[in-house]
Amino acid sequence: MNSVTMSDSDLIREHVAKLYLAEARRQSRTRFEVNVGAVHKALGLRNRVPLVCAALRSAKFLKENHVRLVAQTGPPSGLSTTVTLTYEILGDSKRNSQSVDPLLRLRGIAKELFQGLGGGETFIRDERRKFSDRSH
Repeated sequence: MNSVTMSDSDLIREHVAKLYLAEARRQSRTRFEVNVGAVHKALGLRNRVPLVCAALRSAKFLKENHVRLVAQTGPPSGLSTTVTLTYEILGDSKRNSQSVDPLLRLRGIAKELFQGLGGGETFIRDERRKFSDRSH
């Protein structure tokens, strides 16, 4: 969804998913917390605290991000900048595999190639010898 047609609720959900949830996944955490006031301020919203609270409790946010709301602190109304929501990241192997460093996914990619050349160390030794022979 582009920013021209993005609702405030979508903007809130996207902000939390990209900032809070992504960071928790990068750190392999199973839980993360979001303070409503911090989100409200970061997005430059005015008098939209109830909307922030609703967006972050919505079934849409929970389902799209594979999280479960496990705790909430703040006043009984649940509509305040002091509200902090705690989420648990649910098992989602597709998303979790995407959080692995892309360079680590390349590990072992040339294993068979080097085996065909006598192993990685043999290949490097031969290349060094060839380079050294050309230098002299």
